[in-house]
Amino acid sequence: MIEITEAALREVKRLQKRQSDPELLLRLGVTNGGCSGMSYSMGFDRELHTEDQVYQYQDVRVTVDGSSLQYLNGLTLDFTGDLMGGGFRFHNPNALHTCGCGSSFTTSAENLQH
Repeated sequence: MIEITEAALREVKRLQKRQSDPELLLRLGVTNGGCSGMSYSMGFDRELHTEDQVYQYQDVRVTVDGSSLQYLNGLTLDFTGDLMGGGFRFHNPNALHTCGCGSSFTTSAENLQH
């Protein structure tokens, strides 16, 4: 399960509205790379794939591909609007170490949430 705070949901809705396409999905994922080994990916998408897991938060649909789900299960997506580095924050119980930038992390198979 993935959680989205009210602050993050408001920001996603604001960004989605700017795209002028109410059918857009918010796609969360994980890619190899970054200073800690794995990086978060986030963006809007129009397509669903068979292995995608879909979550509904009010009128926002969030999707995660099957291969990323094991790394993101239990994740909380938050948003802070402070002047010194505001933005989306990923709070991931699967992360053993998170880079200072907050966008990359390391994990181990023993630490993954099932």
